[in-house]
Amino acid sequence: MRIESSVTSVSWIPSEAITGMPKSAFEVGFTHYDDPLPDVLESLEQWRVENRFRFANQLSAWIEVEGDQIVDAGYSGGGMIGVTTVKLASKTATVETFPLPDLQEPPEITATSARFVQTAGGRTGLPAPRRVSHPPFVQFTPPIAWTSLALTIHADGTADFEVAGASTFPRHWVYDADGKLSAKVGLTDFKEWWRHSFGKHTPWGDETSKAYVTAVETALERQLSTTIMRGGAKPDIRTVKQGKNVVTQGEEGNELFLVLNGVVTVIVDGEPLAELGPGAVLGERAVLEGGKRTSTVQAVTDVKVAVASPDQIDRDALVQLSEGHKREQ
Repeated sequence: MRIESSVTSVSWIPSEAITGMPKSAFEVGFTHYDDPLPDVLESLEQWRVENRFRFANQLSAWIEVEGDQIVDAGYSGGGMIGVTTVKLASKTATVETFPLPDLQEPPEITATSARFVQTAGGRTGLPAPRRVSHPPFVQFTPPIAWTSLALTIHADGTADFEVAGASTFPRHWVYDADGKLSAKVGLTDFKEWWRHSFGKHTPWGDETSKAYVTAVETALERQLSTTIMRGGAKPDIRTVKQGKNVVTQGEEGNELFLVLNGVVTVIVDGEPLAELGPGAVLGERAVLEGGKRTSTVQAVTDVKVAVASPDQIDRDALVQLSEGHKREQ
């Protein structure tokens, strides 16, 4: 009996993700940020045609089971790089992109499971002259973006996945075998990627980058993030350094926080309860429960947050959000 499964990462450029001089190309409209992807992956090829992502890594694999043991296994998926469009005045052009060869490790097969690891990625054809942190200290081709996915298929028909590594840019979202958005890489670091991701400093050389994977925010949080970022009042954007607190348990406060980039941990009475990433909305319990913070939120990485006033959000929505955030219960 053949059992198949898959996991797919799709990588895109969110607003506010570019820093330094390259940001000007996005601000003047020469190239563009990407809209957030849908919660369900239906047709990767259609998304590519619609220019919705920069690259994708579709790890599909299979096992053959006889009795209750695996007798064979193999890969059936691969990487896909998106199109790059640029605009100058009223003219739009498509620029050639350069996928790199997929790296597929030999399956690790036991009697009851098989583990597959696949790396996929590439770069655009746009020139990117810049100083870099390694010899030759100047590069003209763009940095390389990638993800490394691991998929384990079990003889009983179940499967699980992990993000084994990823470039620090752009943003990577991960969809399970049913096409459901199931995980996110929480940290993007454009500067690090711009300076380091080339040559041997990639999986096609001898390095990779750790991926900070976080849970997917709720549908309600996605609605609230739109209200915070695109509502009437422009939010204050703050950066919180790694190890510092966004808020501290017991302190007074009534601001709401939307995590834009990075990973935070929620701590109650000294006990870490959850790690959250981009899209998480925090701080509502202090608004609803007397103005005191009920937990400490600490930056695991450098974190960027949008700060909003509670009067921007409907109170019923804050109550609903709070019910899902009582992690100590």
